[in-house]
Amino acid sequence: MRIAEIYKSVQGEGFLTGTESIFVRTSGCNLRCWYCDTPFTSWRPEGDDLEIDEILHQVAKLNCSHVVVTGGEPMLFAELIPLCGGLRDMNCHITIETAGTLYLPVECDLMSVSPKLANSTPSVELDAKWHDRHERSRHVPDVMRRLVDEYRYQLKFVVDQPADCDELEQYLDGLPEIKQDRVMLMPQGTDCERLEQTGAWLKEYCAKHGYRFCARRHIELYGFTRGT
Repeated sequence: MRIAEIYKSVQGEGFLTGTESIFVRTSGCNLRCWYCDTPFTSWRPEGDDLEIDEILHQVAKLNCSHVVVTGGEPMLFAELIPLCGGLRDMNCHITIETAGTLYLPVECDLMSVSPKLANSTPSVELDAKWHDRHERSRHVPDVMRRLVDEYRYQLKFVVDQPADCDELEQYLDGLPEIKQDRVMLMPQGTDCERLEQTGAWLKEYCAKHGYRFCARRHIELYGFTRGT
């Protein structure tokens, strides 16, 4: 299983914001969001191929009960199944962070899904091949339905402009099984100034429409820094 990094920090997003957690970051992704904040797992994937026992050993050394398996896209790897089984045997709380386009029958306590809106698609000028491939692959309703049916879940939509809210409303209309109180809207950006600018109007939108606002607490605490 290709791993970009394993480290301990605090969860900066979602229901468990502020929780000390170990992050196991897989390398490799089936999408190419133009704003990806971990390009070393997508556009320019790097990392080492580790056996499951080695990953579990590194997790155990960090001595923390909450583990987040993220990426990249961890659902690309069939090895995620035994990895989660091993984490369960260690009595870890397991969060899987995924784009919701792929399915594996994994054990986890929280399925954290970040559906990709059209605002994520790279321009033709940036990469014509990935523009088409990303746009075809970013929304797989059958997978989304299965994830929200089988797991405790949260949805985090990345919002860049007010027009994105119209699209996410259409997205949710197409998947009525998603509960509104599990939906969070998160500003796009990797610096505090940008997050504050978008967050100002997005918080109002969330309050008006009954969604949760999702901060990026790790950026507020550490800046845009790898390993945090």
